[in-house]
Amino acid sequence: MIGPVCTATERPSQSTGRGRIAIVRPPAVTSLHAYSHPVVPPLGAAYIAAALEAAGHAVTVVDALGEAPLARSPAAHPALLAHGLTIAEIVDRLPAEVDGIGVSVMFSQQWPHVAALIRALHQARPGAVIFVGGEHPTATWHDLLAHHPEVALCVLGEGEETAVEVARWIVAGGALDDIAGIAFRRDGVPVRTPARPRIRDVDRIPPPAWHLFPLENYLAAGYGHGVNRGRSLPLLATRGCPYRCTFCSSPEMWTTRYYKRDVARVVDEIAGYVERYGISNVDFEDLTAIIDRNWILAFCAELERRGLRITYQLPSGTRSEALDEEVLSALSRTGCRNITYAPESGSPATLARIKKKVHPERLLASMKTAKRLGVNVKANLMIGFPHERRRDVLRTIAFGARAAWLGVDDIPLFPFSPYPGTRLYDELAREGRVPALGDDYFAGLGYMDLVRTPSMSRHIGTLELSFYRTAGMALFYALSYARRPGRIARTARNVAAGRSDTVLEQRLVELAQRWFRPAAPAAKVEAAPCAARLSAG
Repeated sequence: MIGPVCTATERPSQSTGRGRIAIVRPPAVTSLHAYSHPVVPPLGAAYIAAALEAAGHAVTVVDALGEAPLARSPAAHPALLAHGLTIAEIVDRLPAEVDGIGVSVMFSQQWPHVAALIRALHQARPGAVIFVGGEHPTATWHDLLAHHPEVALCVLGEGEETAVEVARWIVAGGALDDIAGIAFRRDGVPVRTPARPRIRDVDRIPPPAWHLFPLENYLAAGYGHGVNRGRSLPLLATRGCPYRCTFCSSPEMWTTRYYKRDVARVVDEIAGYVERYGISNVDFEDLTAIIDRNWILAFCAELERRGLRITYQLPSGTRSEALDEEVLSALSRTGCRNITYAPESGSPATLARIKKKVHPERLLASMKTAKRLGVNVKANLMIGFPHERRRDVLRTIAFGARAAWLGVDDIPLFPFSPYPGTRLYDELAREGRVPALGDDYFAGLGYMDLVRTPSMSRHIGTLELSFYRTAGMALFYALSYARRPGRIARTARNVAAGRSDTVLEQRLVELAQRWFRPAAPAAKVEAAPCAARLSAG
């Protein structure tokens, strides 16, 4: 049995003192046959925790992945695998007294397992208000609130200011209608308040509260987003993306407002991490990192002025318009070692349909220049869009082959998946071509599974699309290594040494670690104290 579920739109006025808020970062969740799972410090949760601390609340964090990054266990859905602490272990780490529990849910594939986690959290702490935030609840708030009574409300979009107001409501009472940017139940019916305006002055947002997380577990193993380049932390230099790609949920989550941080403040943050945590690398998590070439050149100049010797990478996917020879030279000179481009498709018809305003030839020229300047290059491609025909998929594969000939290091062929909160999902839902939201649907949204590649194309079946995906990636890497046979020896050396320069090498290292090193039990991993960590207080 679970305790009473919070459905009230108002809470009686209580103390205006500090709230006791727990932030839970759930386990990572993958499909059973995924070839990789990311182990990345949770930047979004760290920002929310920092905002709550700055507002005077007592914040604790349970980072289920960071506590046990190598632990694996069955997830709540039979097609999924959970990485990190088990649900019981997460509940055991909750404070005995807590007013509110915030759960971060970025990926829809996580939801079947996170829903089971939330039920357990509510059963263990029935008096706590449970709220969720991230990409998934922003896109699915109505369905989520309709079917999961344990969740009191959803934080929609950019979360720092909203989470602070939610915590104040939990402690001091008031009306939920007065909080912009949330969804809740009014008389049992899911409703949402007006959208909260984006934070324009992004430099006033408190920096991530990394001191609340088991950070050394990430740093010591070099875990991060992208290639393992040693002790790495994620960082945001910008927020939002001004584009409207129809397969992306960013416009729903962030709107199309794009705000840049002050260059000096970004470099201050990096320098602080070098001093406090001994980092050697930064992973920029920006949705679209490089739009303003003047900002990038100023950033590189500031790194050089301070003599800050680190490496950094852009693993999320960026555009090429600003990546000319001058910018790429500055990036390479100041430590940028890996750049991910985001062409998405080699078919002009597909690019027009998905509103991806890029120029394939310009992308290829930029990638060629980056390689000449010593930067490792990855390019993200997708196949299986609803309108795509065979010629569109073959053009994308041909684009990948041209990129291999020019020296590009990595090209994954991801299958298109209709994620809630995207224009393409809405289009397919209107046509009745996607099933109702539910655990089976969410469990099938993985993109790192070479065994299951469901096709949403009206013209290409699942088996055929799976063949194109496997053949396209095989062709790319065969051309890449045949054209530059010295890469074979480099890859062999790197994998044997447990290091990597490219994403393929990173995946091979991860596979080798899984084969030759048994998974660690899902038990609390105590971070070894180090001078860098102790100096942080």
